[in-house]
Amino acid sequence: MRLRSLTLACSLAALTVSSSGTLALAAPHHTHSAQGKTAVPQAMQPEPDDMILKIVNGVPLTKRDVDNRGKLFALSTGLPVNPELMARLRPQIVRQLVDERLRTQEILSRHINVPPEQIAAAIAGIEKRNGMPENALRNKLAEDGVSLTTLIDQIRVQIGWVQVLRQELGARGRVSAKEIAQREEALKREDGRTEYNLSEIFVKVEDPRHSEEELAFTNTIIQELRKGAPFPIVAAQFSESQTALDGGSMGWVQEDELDPAVVNMVKQMPVGAGAISNPITVPGGFVIVTVNAKRVIGHQPGHVASIRQAFLPFDTPLNPAQVTPQQQQTLQKAVHLAQTLSSCDEVAAVNKQYGEKRPTDPGELQLERLNPQMRDLLLSLPLNKLSRPLVSTDGIDMIMVCAKKEKNFADRAPSEIADQLMNERVEQTARQLDSDLHRRAMIVDVHASKHKGV
Repeated sequence: MRLRSLTLACSLAALTVSSSGTLALAAPHHTHSAQGKTAVPQAMQPEPDDMILKIVNGVPLTKRDVDNRGKLFALSTGLPVNPELMARLRPQIVRQLVDERLRTQEILSRHINVPPEQIAAAIAGIEKRNGMPENALRNKLAEDGVSLTTLIDQIRVQIGWVQVLRQELGARGRVSAKEIAQREEALKREDGRTEYNLSEIFVKVEDPRHSEEELAFTNTIIQELRKGAPFPIVAAQFSESQTALDGGSMGWVQEDELDPAVVNMVKQMPVGAGAISNPITVPGGFVIVTVNAKRVIGHQPGHVASIRQAFLPFDTPLNPAQVTPQQQQTLQKAVHLAQTLSSCDEVAAVNKQYGEKRPTDPGELQLERLNPQMRDLLLSLPLNKLSRPLVSTDGIDMIMVCAKKEKNFADRAPSEIADQLMNERVEQTARQLDSDLHRRAMIVDVHASKHKGV
């Protein structure tokens, strides 16, 4: 795969679930006969929430930190919070949090501030990518007793780390017109080859000779993804690639940009079906991929439409058995507009008049990616002709097609090429800086030391 960032590998005591469903440490039983009762060994006592697992450059990492991150993953993906899942996630969460502690310290040392507005926008982006209503993720966390701070801290590190990497890049943080032109020429030479739109989750392996824990974690993630856990949320929380903040999206990549093992896997996978790969062994760890789309370079014809829409809202949700006077009047108004409006500018004015509850111009739409009903409607609708009223529970929508055209979607815009070139530099810089931070770090494994009697 592309260049990756590194995290610290560590090992904690394994957890098991007893037959009664309660959480217990996997340890042998010891019996004392003084009073004929079984004494509870020290290792069997519940671990306190404030128990320190590691100290990273003087900053403690506690059991509470690990538990909160595990709950965040489970709840934000719609999975039940249970001891078995938490036990499987725990070693990887510890590794990830150690890495985040180091990155946070680097962010602070550079006096980088992440504004609350950026964090709020990132949370909204996660919700939008997964079709969730505004504030749904926050409300769900609050409902299940997970502090929003856990999510905020994670996103703050991700955003701050991007700014650190920009500083590291310096003058290399800009892509020149010459570099874009060179990549465009290279793409022309690739005409006719296949490229893929992929999303990824990368799990770092610190010691390739002992990758059992990381492999077990990767299989756990795959299992939950196949049960329906949203790929972007899982990637945002657990992927150790720089694509994590974008929900794991790699965009369009060619075969020679991928590890051969990944190429072999994606060639066998269905496209756009939400299929999740098995663990793919690559240098530095394991990768999970899903194939969002596939195309031949230089050859992807399609159709796009530019539209305007006007939305007339209802005061209350529609009940077909009891239509209110306001809803009846709104329908009559929609029918009248359908007979009188004849330009996209007029549609835009009407939508503004009704408060723009839905965007007037949703942007250029690729017809092939729309649901069949909407695609058929736009294909059959003449230019500058308002559609019939489209009634929903909250109002009436009307659409006018302003323009239609064919487009080759395999063509990459200069901005897309610039983004790809920059991503490659960022990945390389991140790998080097992460390696430097770990080499200089003082990390004390408190939990392991106690078990060794230190």
